[in-house]
Amino acid sequence: MKNYISIDGGTTNTRVALVQDKKAVASKKIAIGSKDCIDGNDKLKSAIKEAIESLLKEFDLNEGDVTAIIASGMITCEYGLCELPHINAPAGIKELHDGMKKVNIESISSIPFYFIPGVKVNDGTLGNSDIMRGEETELMGLLTDDPDCIYVLPGSHNKLIEVDSELRICDFKTLMTGEMISALSQNTILRASVDLSVTDYDRDYLNEGYKIATDLGTNAALFKTRLLGNLFGGSKEQTYGYFLGVMLACEVEQLKKSGKSRVVIGGKSQLKKALADLLESNTDIKVICIPDNEVDASVPLGQIRVFEKI
Repeated sequence: MKNYISIDGGTTNTRVALVQDKKAVASKKIAIGSKDCIDGNDKLKSAIKEAIESLLKEFDLNEGDVTAIIASGMITCEYGLCELPHINAPAGIKELHDGMKKVNIESISSIPFYFIPGVKVNDGTLGNSDIMRGEETELMGLLTDDPDCIYVLPGSHNKLIEVDSELRICDFKTLMTGEMISALSQNTILRASVDLSVTDYDRDYLNEGYKIATDLGTNAALFKTRLLGNLFGGSKEQTYGYFLGVMLACEVEQLKKSGKSRVVIGGKSQLKKALADLLESNTDIKVICIPDNEVDASVPLGQIRVFEKI
């Protein structure tokens, strides 16, 4: 049985996990991300060291029992632990493996670190260029054998990813949906209208938000979230559903333009469910939703697939 330490570095948080038989058996969440390391990464190093030591102690392991520490995500940006340039698409397991960098960070652990690079598309024009750090590894843990589909990874930055016949990332688009939902619902006049703590949404109003956004545009449709509550007495579930429909309208339109007949959706459960509902109601695209437990396991699994090139 091989033991690995997985590090998934984000902008806000970092997750450190012990992986056995390609499954994370325990993890530690660190409330430090790349945005906290602009003036130095000593706090991140110290927190990762503490997390690794805690996981090894919990499972009665020594550093010599661990094959490698595999890290991906924003931890490879200029404010992470090891800056790596993005590699060019098309990029799959082989290309990501070849782009890994081995680094020894003795101040954290004697176990060798292997950092996985992000991916970029760049044809020389701003409109057709994009970058990702972390989602490429998540995707490698979710890949099916079907190249005729498009993958959607909802999160702070939603990614719409296409793969080629060799299951390599060949094109993708980034939409700031998650961050926009957070910012608009907390820092604008919509704060009084949108309650992100509700556990469900009204599906009819979800579709209404989508339809008004495609008709009037996102900007005009957003203000009507306030009108729904103030003039029409909309419930929290109706208002939240409408708001989600507006925010996800761009994703639906992009997926329709892709020409793909199947969409595989991972990521956060509420955005995943809402996007699936919109696609099923407004398109003929077949929707496959990845269960939450498989989404949670995707980054460590993807890291190991890249590391072992399997």
